[in-house]
Amino acid sequence: MHAYSHSSSEVIDTCFVTTVMQEKHYPFKVFDTGVLVGGGDFEWTQAHDRLRPLAYPRTDVFLVCFKVTSPISLDRVRDEWVPEIRHHCRDVPFLLVATQIDLRDDSEAVEKLISQNQRLISAEEGKRLAHELGAAKYVECSALTQEGLNNIFEEAINTTFESPINHSSQSRRRIKCVIV
Repeated sequence: MHAYSHSSSEVIDTCFVTTVMQEKHYPFKVFDTGVLVGGGDFEWTQAHDRLRPLAYPRTDVFLVCFKVTSPISLDRVRDEWVPEIRHHCRDVPFLLVATQIDLRDDSEAVEKLISQNQRLISAEEGKRLAHELGAAKYVECSALTQEGLNNIFEEAINTTFESPINHSSQSRRRIKCVIV
């Protein structure tokens, strides 16, 4: 998992944290209701394949992410991640999230991909895959520029409230949203 934090000068420090899952909780207000959003980020190594689904049962919405600079990460979404969440949580909605969209405008990153016979993944390609896989929504973001970050959480919360499996009065009383 990659963690980042913003200092007062808005510089992002990055570090690599070895963990199976790191979970954080954030309070939001949606439809005049307090919502506690819990988010978890998983490592995808094969060593954790059997442990990961243990966190799935209380999940209200999944954020399935890929890097726009990595066709391999998009393949993993299609071939590994979505089948896994569908197997364990068939009716739980997911958002397909494109990350690092700032690199679409970075000529160095584009040149590096070209030199490796790869290409950037376009928004259109992401939207097409989201539709194909049955994602509730397709969203994009950049942690570096913060573009789209708030939108992702707003869409995740809205998707949770719109989901048929979360419409029971018992679900609404939980007033929390678990995002994995």
